[in-house]
Amino acid sequence: MGTVYQRVLLKLSGEALMGDLNYGIDPIVVEQIAQQLADLIADGVEVAVVVGGGNIFRGVKGAAAGMDRATADYIGMIATVMNAMTLQDSLERMGIPTRVQTAIAMQEVAEPYIRRRAIRHLEKKRVVIFGAGSGNPFFTTDTTAALRAAEINAEVIFKATKVDGIYDSDPHLNPNAKRFNSLTYGHVLTHDLRVMDSTAIALCKDNNIPIIVFDLSVPGNIRRAVLGENVGTIVGGFCEVS
Repeated sequence: MGTVYQRVLLKLSGEALMGDLNYGIDPIVVEQIAQQLADLIADGVEVAVVVGGGNIFRGVKGAAAGMDRATADYIGMIATVMNAMTLQDSLERMGIPTRVQTAIAMQEVAEPYIRRRAIRHLEKKRVVIFGAGSGNPFFTTDTTAALRAAEINAEVIFKATKVDGIYDSDPHLNPNAKRFNSLTYGHVLTHDLRVMDSTAIALCKDNNIPIIVFDLSVPGNIRRAVLGENVGTIVGGFCEVS
């Protein structure tokens, strides 16, 4: 079966790397994610990743505790680089060439983000992991994912979460919550469904980049999404609800 998408961007939250831990990085989970990405490379798919840092430090919480918001956000950006390097290490131990590019200069451990260089890496079937967010405080890694996807001409954003799509209410609290297969950008914005932050959704809408929200914990789900299987909710299609 051929893949539906040839160049994709995967958005990973920092929490996705924790597994069942309360803090930090679970090496087993990272290895599982890396294996799924390795499978995509074997299929000839070009893969970029934006990773968050909430498993180590979250800028919003730091600001709520009294830190200067910009300072807290910069610390959060550094946390994302730690996650990016961890994922890079796991991929390269599997023989997958990988580059980390950061929006804040860290030349000893990563390349600076350069759009043309990132695209060239993708064309050579190297996984490119974008760290340090957009390099600007007050912007989330969700917004970074939308921005980088537009810059590298990604065909889709895969938003890997702990639930299997978008629901009309919290499925953990409401066993009768309804899962949607497809929603428009406008519906997500109007009803504040918090799939990604509103800036990210607006960027995807303006650049016509679909977002597929799915459960990362199911083995093989990333590849199934690339193959076009129904593994979650697509934002950017028709709307199931008025």
